[in-house]
Amino acid sequence: MMRAAVLILLVGTTGCQRVPPPLEPPTARQPAAEREAVRHMVSAAHPLAVEAGLQALRQGGHAVDAAVAVQFVLGLVEAPETGIGGGGFLLLHDAARGEVRFLDGRETAPGAAGPERFTLLGLPIPAWLAIPSGRAVGVPGLVAMLAMAHAEHGRLPWAELLQPAIRLAEEGVPMPGRLQAQSRGDFSLRLFADTRAAFATPAGAAAPELSNPDYAATLRALAERGPGAFYEGEIAVALVERARQRRPMGSDMTLADLAGYAALERPPVCGPYRQWTVCGAPPPSSGGIAVLQILGMLERFDLAALGPGSAEAMHLVVEAHRLAFADREHYLGDPDFVAVPVAGLLDPDYLRRRSILIRPDRALDRALPGAPQGAPAGGPPVRPSASPGGTSHFTIVDGAGNVVALTSSIEAPFGSRMTSGGFLLNNQLTDFSFRSREGDRALPNAVAPGKRPRSSMSPVIVFDAEGRVRLAVGARGGPRIIGYVVKTLVAALDWEFEIQEAINLPNFTYAGGRVELERNTPLAARGAEFAARGHKIRVTELASGLHGIERTATGWRGGADPRLDGVARGD
Repeated sequence: MMRAAVLILLVGTTGCQRVPPPLEPPTARQPAAEREAVRHMVSAAHPLAVEAGLQALRQGGHAVDAAVAVQFVLGLVEAPETGIGGGGFLLLHDAARGEVRFLDGRETAPGAAGPERFTLLGLPIPAWLAIPSGRAVGVPGLVAMLAMAHAEHGRLPWAELLQPAIRLAEEGVPMPGRLQAQSRGDFSLRLFADTRAAFATPAGAAAPELSNPDYAATLRALAERGPGAFYEGEIAVALVERARQRRPMGSDMTLADLAGYAALERPPVCGPYRQWTVCGAPPPSSGGIAVLQILGMLERFDLAALGPGSAEAMHLVVEAHRLAFADREHYLGDPDFVAVPVAGLLDPDYLRRRSILIRPDRALDRALPGAPQGAPAGGPPVRPSASPGGTSHFTIVDGAGNVVALTSSIEAPFGSRMTSGGFLLNNQLTDFSFRSREGDRALPNAVAPGKRPRSSMSPVIVFDAEGRVRLAVGARGGPRIIGYVVKTLVAALDWEFEIQEAINLPNFTYAGGRVELERNTPLAARGAEFAARGHKIRVTELASGLHGIERTATGWRGGADPRLDGVARGD
């Protein structure tokens, strides 16, 4: 359904300003019919991963079975973004029970980690030095999380679900286009032999191939001995030793840290947005709370009347984003270590009070944290920590209506630039605050032994007024994930775009004190409209990696981000 609104996409609609000519979004690579399904569907960042998931669904597998198959293939074809050396969050709609469940597979800090982990002489070290260090490597949680989900919901054997990834890693596949671009454009591959050997491609190579026999061998061990083989035995020994060897700043992770890792089930965060209910990831993710806060602050504005792409609508989204992020930095951390006032942050009255701060015609001079119920009074804004933008997201629905939205990551593209057993080790501990205090206040995201760093991963499932799944979506991109997801939700829910159109819309977000506009889109030329409202502007690449599925009258419709290599397919 191509709505008439697309004809005025990103056209300013307020005041008496001159109406620019129609502007077009990026183009999807799939015809609409290919993204329609009656029974089940997978949307992910590579066709081979999608096919692995569909194979599981066609064999009668649960959405969780398909998720296991998809994730292990992504560990080959999207290795710079995700893999078993990292972690993730899984949001599940259990159709039979009518429940939303959330699994936390976030990495943890080693038992020896302390609050000054990323400081030198009392000062934070630069991110470029911390990211490829052993100190950045957290205890990986992705395998444990997948195993936990599969143990309860899986219908197909664990070992069977790993076979597509094993075969592809052994036989080789054409190197994905995005992976070729990443490997040629990342200078660090020239400095670190691990990543250079695995991913560097010669300039001008006509058809480079990607194979990974070491990864295949690791997966064979997991297939034969079960997921516990990742946390004990030769795989664990090699992982710990590799992280310890990095100089300077080798890891202090131990075999006991690995053996003691546990994925957790936590209650998801859910809240209203107009006639819908939106559910997302709870802390230690900031994603679910931030998305719900932004939507809650936007609810008093008639975004549908403002129109898609209007400068005023985007200004309102950005201002709500700024206020949500002020709260994020001030309050959000691992709830097993800090008291996060979740109910207060999502209270509708609190969000209405925050929303009143938003001026339709002018940016706030400063976005300060609020004082939600159950928390001490707010204070000065906390400076955000550096956070790169890796990660991968996929969405699955099975024939019974179970939905999985799973976001996983090794943090920065290429993680810590270390490999072990054919997979990259994460640098997720750089998601902690590099400083432990702000003045006399301890920061909620400071490093501590066994603590999980705050994340921005934002898998989301939206329900209609009858409690049926309306759509599910998520993205890649570090803290920008939150802005990408909100853009897509506003486009789908307020502007009634179909999911692919909503994903295609040029990205805009707020980061580093600036409104970011997506490079090589018509939006990039409209900085003056934001500057007139007091915003600083930056034009940059915003590769969102959005992948989602929505309900239709006859089944399901998928959307895959044209900025990456992915597709959405089903039966």
